[in-house]
Amino acid sequence: MGACEFTQRAKGKTAKEAFSAAVEHARYEHGHGGYSGTLAEKGTFVLIQDRTVSTEKEAYAEVDRLMQEGDSRIDDKWGPAGCIRVGDTDTFVFFGWASS
Repeated sequence: MGACEFTQRAKGKTAKEAFSAAVEHARYEHGHGGYSGTLAEKGTFVLIQDRTVSTEKEAYAEVDRLMQEGDSRIDDKWGPAGCIRVGDTDTFVFFGWASS
């Protein structure tokens, strides 16, 4: 079994609400069978608050940086997804590695 990188944007009043919606969407799009290489494989997330990002472009740049550095918070296909909030909006970006 391998692992795939994933990135998924979602909206919600809270990160937890956005995560639940994003996981359900990933399951709808990629199935419930497991090993999809998507957010559907994740049961938890960790909110990354090291830097404040104002735009989605900045959020995706931070995702790239964390993935390239192999940040220990998100560098495990069995561990939590990462989550970055875009400014003070209801937009969250979930990312990481997932089993495939």
